[in-house]
Amino acid sequence: MRHPTAGIPGPYTSRTVGKAIISGNVTLKTAGEIDAMRAAGRLCAQALAAVANAIKPGATTLDLDTIAEAVIRDGGGEPTFKGYFGFPATLCTSLNEEIVHGIPTAKRVLRLGDVVKIDCGATLDGWIGDAAFTAQVGGATGKPKKLMDATEAGLAAGIEAMRAGGFLGDVSSAVEVVGRTNKVGIVTRYCGHGVGRRLHEEPSVPNVGTPGTGIPLVPGLVIAIEPMFTLGRADTVEMKDGWTVKTRDGSLAAHFEHTVAMTPDGPEILTLP
Repeated sequence: MRHPTAGIPGPYTSRTVGKAIISGNVTLKTAGEIDAMRAAGRLCAQALAAVANAIKPGATTLDLDTIAEAVIRDGGGEPTFKGYFGFPATLCTSLNEEIVHGIPTAKRVLRLGDVVKIDCGATLDGWIGDAAFTAQVGGATGKPKKLMDATEAGLAAGIEAMRAGGFLGDVSSAVEVVGRTNKVGIVTRYCGHGVGRRLHEEPSVPNVGTPGTGIPLVPGLVIAIEPMFTLGRADTVEMKDGWTVKTRDGSLAAHFEHTVAMTPDGPEILTLP
């Protein structure tokens, strides 16, 4: 999740690595803090797994939200999104041409063939896990499946690009290459971000970029990588509710996300069940 008014900061140029920060306000996490984030990420993943099992025709997006909140609270956590800048729910549930930040409601009933994006945050002992997935009601087929596969592949490529000696631009570029190769729209107005005790920390993680640029990828860096691809153009428009973002041309959108830590052994996905 990224708040609609949040933009992408200017380019990073610093290559100095200190004990606690890299380039400005980017905070590194200790091994113990990453352990705590892994627990929060696991809880987030468990909520998403429960929601995935409930996606079927006739379910409402509010039904899905209720399930996620119960899992998080039963696990000793709190829904990260609820109350964030006034957001009213545990999940962001975005249908079809909606990309991100859709608000769950009893009026949004899932229909066969709908493409639903589920974004979730869980806070446990002060640490946050943030993840998202996309599913098609009744099973993925045709063009929606191609889009979802491409978006998930973009996420995998971004994670794979987190290598010792690399830079954040390598991650963004890897996501972009997958999008260009699959000839889909790549949303640039919204992007990934650092995550820790706050949902949105520095750095921003764009879905387009240049290899060898940006902050260095060093152990302790924790980021949420979240490609958003479309079947048409990537231009976006914010709806009247002040939250939901959709494609301007009405084309289908997909969104996948994981919270990932850079470790001495390479990237580790923290949002796994």
